[in-house]
Amino acid sequence: MGISGEHKITEIGGFILINKPVGPTSHDIIDKLRRITGIKKIGHAGTLDPFASGLMIVAIGRAATKQLQKFVKLDKEYTAVLYLGADTDTYDKTGRILSSDLGFVKPKIADIKKILKKFQGRQTQIPPMYSAKKIKGKKLYELARAGIEIKREPVEIKVYDIKINKYKYPKLEIAVKCSSGTYIRALAHDIGRVVGCGAYLDELKRTAIGKYRLNNAAEITKIDKDNWQEKMF
Repeated sequence: MGISGEHKITEIGGFILINKPVGPTSHDIIDKLRRITGIKKIGHAGTLDPFASGLMIVAIGRAATKQLQKFVKLDKEYTAVLYLGADTDTYDKTGRILSSDLGFVKPKIADIKKILKKFQGRQTQIPPMYSAKKIKGKKLYELARAGIEIKREPVEIKVYDIKINKYKYPKLEIAVKCSSGTYIRALAHDIGRVVGCGAYLDELKRTAIGKYRLNNAAEITKIDKDNWQEKMF
């Protein structure tokens, strides 16, 4: 499944596209690859939460990890399932429900389509407290878990495209193409606010990073000591 190209570093490693399943952390994936390859210096180009799945670009070896930054800033594509009708403190399914409004009229798909158009283009987004973003050396989620909320400056992002894949209340599945640094959980939260019923991120799958596609990624369960080098690009 290896993809030939200019990035291949066969002497000490290279890059592997991994299809992360729901459940393990991104760090769990790295630990497993360290055991498989016997190489300690391994990194990745973007964390996926345990409840999320999809594409990870993993660098194997010191020379490859030094090149990771070129992948981190690439645009991303996702499919996301929003749960309408409630808000959580984390903006996703892992959090504590803060409000559940049972008195609103179920949103119509035509109205949701109009609202989603407002989220296309260049805009600012406030990073969620439950995120790995660092402020003054502290990860925001560490502060959030300690019950501390601080002011976050808005960050400029760009949503190139956002559309509905399917909708059956309370679940809304959307496809999003966006710039690096976009928080899909924050996007879900903001959409819920504008729709008027609240929303949180229920499922997330990363389908592309730049030109690299999920359908070219290897299942972590199918990588072993004998074949991992064949998966590199």
